[in-house]
Amino acid sequence: MKREHVLIFLFLSFVSIFFYLFYSLMIDFFAPISWAAVFVIIFYPLYEKLSRKLKSEVIPSLILTAGIIILIIGPFAYLFGVLINEATIAVAKVNAMYQSGQLEKTLAVDLPWLETVKSKLSQYYDLSEINLDSLIKQAADNLGGFLFAQTSWLITNGTKFIFYFGLMIFSMYYFFKDGDQIIHQIKRLIPLTVEQVDITFKRLREVIYATMYGGVVIALLQGLLGGIMFWIFDFTSPVFWGAVMALLSIIPIVGAFVVYIPAGLILMIGGSFLQGFLIIGIGMLIISQVDNVLRPIMISGRTSIHPLLLFFSILGGISLFGLLGLILGPLIAAVFMTLLQILEYKLHPVDVVESDETIE
Repeated sequence: MKREHVLIFLFLSFVSIFFYLFYSLMIDFFAPISWAAVFVIIFYPLYEKLSRKLKSEVIPSLILTAGIIILIIGPFAYLFGVLINEATIAVAKVNAMYQSGQLEKTLAVDLPWLETVKSKLSQYYDLSEINLDSLIKQAADNLGGFLFAQTSWLITNGTKFIFYFGLMIFSMYYFFKDGDQIIHQIKRLIPLTVEQVDITFKRLREVIYATMYGGVVIALLQGLLGGIMFWIFDFTSPVFWGAVMALLSIIPIVGAFVVYIPAGLILMIGGSFLQGFLIIGIGMLIISQVDNVLRPIMISGRTSIHPLLLFFSILGGISLFGLLGLILGPLIAAVFMTLLQILEYKLHPVDVVESDETIE
């Protein structure tokens, strides 16, 4: 074996060992660092404007970090506490209705068309063993177990949560302040020409912004409007149902209508026809239209992830990272697509650059 090969092998071995050691050092702080990166990505355009106006890096970093804590994280922490409380009450109410038999009476609605559908389906599936109220109770119990686990974690790991929160704030400040330098160092490690690297990072930035603004921000706005609507109509647990609408709005194909249409229909069946009609009407004309109106404005000229890839990246993200996966999943998908773009540049550098110039 040649001496050069031995040296290369030793170098790669040392690199692998220290990569693993560095990974072991940082993995416990993955969540706060990731949340800090998410907030910085969302507000970085505002940071760039403030930085140019104030001709400083430190002051805009302090302003935005403090602003995110006061205006974003504080209200969200309060809403999370309210959400936990409302969801616990809702689960307890479902269990009480199940025990008393009221849930079965509520679901036993005599609709001729529904019976016709059941008779048609019974030719292919045995529907006699399906107990709808027990399924609803099981779903409520699962939700209650999840919420209890989250609340228990916060109570038993309160000190750890506060420590992680501090790490997130600390990371946000330096991501704002030194973000350009970090990106510059990453660019230097990519084995492409300067022009190709710039095009690659431009596409990555567009995909991330399209995902964040076209997905997360719009979903939060729809959830807020939905919660206000349910509060106006005196629904039980409006914050909880608003949060569910926001969650469903992030997922492609699914949306806020999965909540407000059944809610309106249930009210109509129960005799509150006008109230149910208004909920469906407001949902269709206002809440759902937020996506149609704001999405083109927020992601105009930006490349978004394909809906199918976005759908699976969200589900996979939730499976791997929990709540953080709602945002981290699409971000990982965006980085993966950018890595494929780098591979394309390496294989066909001239063709790709020419196609980019043609598009621009």
